[in-house]
Amino acid sequence: MNPYILANKAAWNLLAKDHYLEFKRRYSLKDNLLSPDIIKELGDIRGQSLIHLQCNTGSDTLSLSRLGATVSAVDLAPDNLIYAKKLFDDFKTSGTFYEADLMEFGDTHSQKYDIVFTSEGAIGWLPDFNKWAQTIKKLLKPGGFFYLYEIHPFFLMFDEDAFPNQELNIKYPYFGRQMDRSETIGGYAAQTRQGVSYYWMYSISEVVNALINAGLKIEFINEFDHLCYNAGNMIETKPGEYQFQKWIGKMPLMFSIKATL
Repeated sequence: MNPYILANKAAWNLLAKDHYLEFKRRYSLKDNLLSPDIIKELGDIRGQSLIHLQCNTGSDTLSLSRLGATVSAVDLAPDNLIYAKKLFDDFKTSGTFYEADLMEFGDTHSQKYDIVFTSEGAIGWLPDFNKWAQTIKKLLKPGGFFYLYEIHPFFLMFDEDAFPNQELNIKYPYFGRQMDRSETIGGYAAQTRQGVSYYWMYSISEVVNALINAGLKIEFINEFDHLCYNAGNMIETKPGEYQFQKWIGKMPLMFSIKATL
């Protein structure tokens, strides 16, 4: 296994319990935690087989099950899956979970699905989009589709420490898939902890071209001016949707893609 992936595996294990406790708390208040964008764009998934890639501790997987899909999920970190299963048990829900490096999963997993799904904060942890897209193709049934809802790379260019002051300072190069090493991990739903992790910047074109080169047909690409978490001094304009008051309607913060086989 890639040494950077191994480091990420260890780092994500550190956050698993915190994520589980936070998402369990949120589910005690609300039945479904998916973004309304996702629910709208997925459409009716009742009775469909679905696999959630990079599922973390299974929060979005649980919501997808509650929309009527038969769910499976895969994640790199074993502790994430321990707590994903616990979350499902807590809410008396069934699902199938696999521990695997996504760069290797498609080489050994033979089952195929109606829907392959990936949600917020996932793809920047992957070093090879071509391998990722080939894996998606292998997992899809003929006529099935892949859906991605992700943080826009335009937003990821900027220095996160400047957001609370409503300032935009470019810190991370948009082009070149530059790898960023961090000494800490956590934040949006977990305590920040000491742990080395590696994240790869991505561009929209790299994501789209990888899917096209793997043989998938792009059905749509959409962009949104709200974010899935509060990055600092943002306002919650709708439940789970955050915007910088200074830049509402002025810059993309999230994007989505649907691609069919």
